[in-house]
Amino acid sequence: MTTNTLRTGHVGLNVTDLARSLGFYRDVLGFDLLAEGKEDGRRFALLGQGGELSLTLWEQADGAFAPAAAGLHHLALSAADIEEVREYEVRLRALGVHFAYDGIVAHGEGAASGGIFFHDPDGIRLEISAPTGAEGAPAPVDAAPTCGFF
Repeated sequence: MTTNTLRTGHVGLNVTDLARSLGFYRDVLGFDLLAEGKEDGRRFALLGQGGELSLTLWEQADGAFAPAAAGLHHLALSAADIEEVREYEVRLRALGVHFAYDGIVAHGEGAASGGIFFHDPDGIRLEISAPTGAEGAPAPVDAAPTCGFF
């Protein structure tokens, strides 16, 4: 193989309550519902933007997200700029969403990139960040670059 064309296609998340999670990802984070499966034992929602699939929710979990288990560490979403990150922060705080840090944090000491770190209804760790605009924001970990969750 001479070229590497792999990139992330979409992410599948196991959730405990499809309707609740669909409401969060669609109504709060702005994903479009592309398709939904409602058959007992096979409930799912395909979500995306501009018709492109980016996230699948599977109603297959019987408990909350387990950060110490093998698998997903966190799901990072990219915003166009730091102002968009701030808009999401305001919206999420108004809904009582649990945050890992108070406000925008930098990805590393002195880094320009940064964002917000929070949890979905099942406790899945989420990040919304921008490549610039976080200059001067605190870094949650002094000695290493961070995604905001350790």
